[in-house]
Amino acid sequence: MAERVEEMDEDGGGQPAREDDNNSDRDDDDDDDDRLMAWMVNNGMDEDEEDDEVEELSADPEALEMDTPAERSGHIAVVDRNIMYVWGGYKNAQNHGFFDLYLPRSEIWTYDMESGVWMKHIAGGNLCTSMSGSCGVCLDGVLYLFGGHHARGNTNRIYHMHLRARSLVWEEMRDLKGLPPSSKDKLGCWVHNNRLVFFGGYGCAPQGAHRGTFEYDESSSLVWDSMGRGWNNHIHVLDLETSTWSQPITQGNTPSPRAAHACATVGNRGYVFGGRFKNYRLNDLYYIDLDTWDWHEMSVPQPGPVGRSWHSFTPVSSDLIFLFGGFTTERETLSDAWLYCVSKNEWKPFKHSHTESPRLWHTACSGPDGEVFVFGGCANNLLSHQIAAHSNELLIFNVQPKSLVRFCMETALQHRERLSCYWDCLPKHLLHSLKQRMSGVNTLGS
Repeated sequence: MAERVEEMDEDGGGQPAREDDNNSDRDDDDDDDDRLMAWMVNNGMDEDEEDDEVEELSADPEALEMDTPAERSGHIAVVDRNIMYVWGGYKNAQNHGFFDLYLPRSEIWTYDMESGVWMKHIAGGNLCTSMSGSCGVCLDGVLYLFGGHHARGNTNRIYHMHLRARSLVWEEMRDLKGLPPSSKDKLGCWVHNNRLVFFGGYGCAPQGAHRGTFEYDESSSLVWDSMGRGWNNHIHVLDLETSTWSQPITQGNTPSPRAAHACATVGNRGYVFGGRFKNYRLNDLYYIDLDTWDWHEMSVPQPGPVGRSWHSFTPVSSDLIFLFGGFTTERETLSDAWLYCVSKNEWKPFKHSHTESPRLWHTACSGPDGEVFVFGGCANNLLSHQIAAHSNELLIFNVQPKSLVRFCMETALQHRERLSCYWDCLPKHLLHSLKQRMSGVNTLGS
């Protein structure tokens, strides 16, 4: 969502919405995105206009003035190797009251999980506008960006970017076959067998024969000069080998339409937890078998997490998924964390030191050493009449036991005055890692 200018509903309207809105899920989020038009950082371009200029991947000179990303909500973050990439979202505009600004479309921030160093880059290509609420995933070093909300509404365009190339360049995927998803934001995605599987979201009514349910948000018709928007539970599969969109025929108990839910892929299972549908934020848990397309509703013994939207749900092993934060039906911003055990079908509260840092519409990425990196998001009620407390803080959770190599690294750093004379005896990759960690800030988690 891009800006929240007046009190529009979460899911509806064209300006950044406020808490009184009744839209979808900006969490109510939906409309928020729609909100601003005049203030967004999209250079005033229409969606059909393009900028084909390609720039080299290099640190922006402004990075010398700003060594961390701006605060934001509704952005995306993905990990490739040990680097986290952050793009998009929106922040408070200076001197414009409750107006929000989309972050620049060409701006990419990277975070090195070894050194703890942020760096800003400028990407080229034909990404046409700044957005929030997009869906971003990484597969084999390629970032895929689908959907989102910009100053003029939702989109169903999809772009990719090769993260390991010498230059960061956005490229729209245009010659795809099949029926694409409808224009929407706040959806989820699973990755399996070289396929991107998108689920749910809030946005425009589908045009054509889409499988699944679309539920109109009656309040959205009060804000938009259109037929309105709503929630859906559609599944759309993009096969990257054949460049084809398709919709599977599913079996079983299908989840209700929803937006601002969270998805996690574990093996051949695509899990989805919570999200917003109408005036409720859910705490149901489903998985779909990504080979057979059978839905399964999980009846999980209580206690467990309360219903929420705008949370994160991050796989940390083949048996554990980490849940953090979100926004309740009562409009409370959460700071609780849970681990869902797949084999035992149970929730366990996760104790951590960030209980004073509630977050909604943040991102969460799993690191190489059993950590989860939570970045950005909003720390207060995004839909209220107060200025949103967008964050640029990085919260780090040690969810899995540290590896023996990690313990040895930390010991070597702790006693580096005595041990550094022996470092040259180490294998080159370990020596490089030690120097990276020594040059950066301490990123040990809670």
